[in-house]
Parts: sequence; C-alpha cells; structure tokens
Amino acid sequence: MPERIFFLFIISVVFISACSFTPKQVAPEKKEQTGLIQVRPSDSSSQAVLSLLQKARAAAKAGQLEVAEAQLERALRIEPRNASLWHYMAKLRLNQGRLDQAAGLAAKSNSLEHEDRILLADNWRIIAHARYQQGNTDAARKAQARADELMVDGR
Repeated sequence: MPERIFFLFIISVVFISACSFTPKQVAPEKKEQTGLIQVRPSDSSSQAVLSLLQKARAAAKAGQLEVAEAQLERALRIEPRNASLWHYMAKLRLNQGRLDQAAGLAAKSNSLEHEDRILLADNWRIIAHARYQQGNTDAARKAQARADELMVDGR
C-alpha cells in the first residue's frame, strides 16, 4: 500500500509539472502557480531559444510531441549548456515513455546546474518517476528523497 501511495504521488507531481513549458519575455524566474513552483527558462536564454520553447510548449499541448521534440533539439543546438532545456527535454521524454532517456537527460540537467534547487528537485522527480516505472522502487525512493531534501533545504 505505501508503494501505491508513493507511486500516485510521483505520478501526480510529474504530470502536473510536465506541462510547465511556459517561457516568458520577462525575467525568467520561478513562479508560484496553484501552489506549485514551476521551472522557468534560464535568465540567460536568448530570444531565439525562448521562441523555440514557446513553440515546443504549444506543440506539446496539441499532442504533437515530435514537433515539440524538434523545437527543443533546435534550442539545444543553440544553447547546449542550458540546464533548463535539458530539463524540458527530460520531461518530454518522460511523457513519450522513453524512461532511460528521461532519467539520463534529467541527470545531465543536474550536472549543468548546481544552484537552482527547484530545477534540481524537479529533475530528481523525473528520475524517480522513470525508475519507478522501470520497476526499480529502491532507486525511485532514493531519487524522490533527494527531491524532497532539496525542497526542504531550499525553503
């Protein structure tokens, strides 16, 4: 039973956060929306990358995941060291069911970012969800614990 509750928690957090491709023209900062803090694009993101993110978000909302993928890949070619872009790609891979890639991309995002606890925690949630779906509940629990630790320490 605790595993079921853990699974439902992971699913709800990941799916709620999976729709948070919301690039803005204003200073990209974390924004609280309906109680959740969302990951925003890096403040150093170029206008071209912000435009591609906006297109990727629209495509993902329309169910065109391949189009969203192409837009994110273009953005990554422009800014390959942008941790937020790797994070968004990890979310997309998770939604596509490409679990190993989702976990790997979230880990790559974490390797590029060391300060943004919200981004780091959300990446650990992606890893937790992917590991749980792969049947590795021990790794999923550890990843979720790391995400929880980051959010407790960051507040």
